[in-house]
Amino acid sequence: MEILRTAPNPWGQEILVGIGWDLMWLVVISAVLFIVVHVAYMGSRGKAAEDGEVAHGAVHALASDLPEHVKRHSFASRAFHWLMSVTMFGLLITAFVPVMGWQFEWVTLHWIAGVALVVTIVYHIVHSLAFQDFWSMWFSAKDLPQGMEELKHALGAGSGAPPKSGKYPFDHQLYHYAAALVTLAAIVTGVLMMVRVDTPFWTRDPYLLSDRTWGLVYVIHGFAGVSLIGLIAGHVYFAIRPEKRWITWSMIRGWIHRDDYLAHHDPERWVVKR
Repeated sequence: MEILRTAPNPWGQEILVGIGWDLMWLVVISAVLFIVVHVAYMGSRGKAAEDGEVAHGAVHALASDLPEHVKRHSFASRAFHWLMSVTMFGLLITAFVPVMGWQFEWVTLHWIAGVALVVTIVYHIVHSLAFQDFWSMWFSAKDLPQGMEELKHALGAGSGAPPKSGKYPFDHQLYHYAAALVTLAAIVTGVLMMVRVDTPFWTRDPYLLSDRTWGLVYVIHGFAGVSLIGLIAGHVYFAIRPEKRWITWSMIRGWIHRDDYLAHHDPERWVVKR
């Protein structure tokens, strides 16, 4: 399997030119296999039906003090999520579909999608710092034991009743960290690569970095790209699973039902304004 691609430069030196495209297919096949195995495993346990019964049958002493619809995401947060989704899919399509054999003028579309992604993320950072509870997406060492139990249940490997989380479950927090790290790598290297093409922002300069440094930039960008394939595949899969749809609907409607809040969240870790 080809991990890295190399090619000779004008002086006959072998330099990196990017990742091997076998990695793309490895991630795609691995994602499909994971989904198939997980669907079969969860089906054998009847997990979806079990979780559904727990959610809708939840009764709690605080129920009378809570609104029927508990706000989970503001319109601004939902707008960011869906705009970022569009830009991410645009980037992946323009990056990897040509590799699969469908050729089109993808370079301009790719960097435009990249600029749109940068704008949406800057907006998200400002909005999170100014208008949201920034620390709700972070966890500390003391949260790890319960977090690991949450993760086991999220993957269908836990036993007994799942532990209740704060506003964002542990698996959501881990995903956020991974996506943030990989996206940051893609953005930094992507901006550098834009220097090599003509854009309204500047005139191309392919000699800004040495050949070897450009090769490293390409490899990091490629690894970030194939990592995003796996991350997004997993995100979409879990979003459409029956036992997770109540969370997915909250990214459309902005709220979750009181029963779901009481069944899945710890009122002391996620305090709802009444």
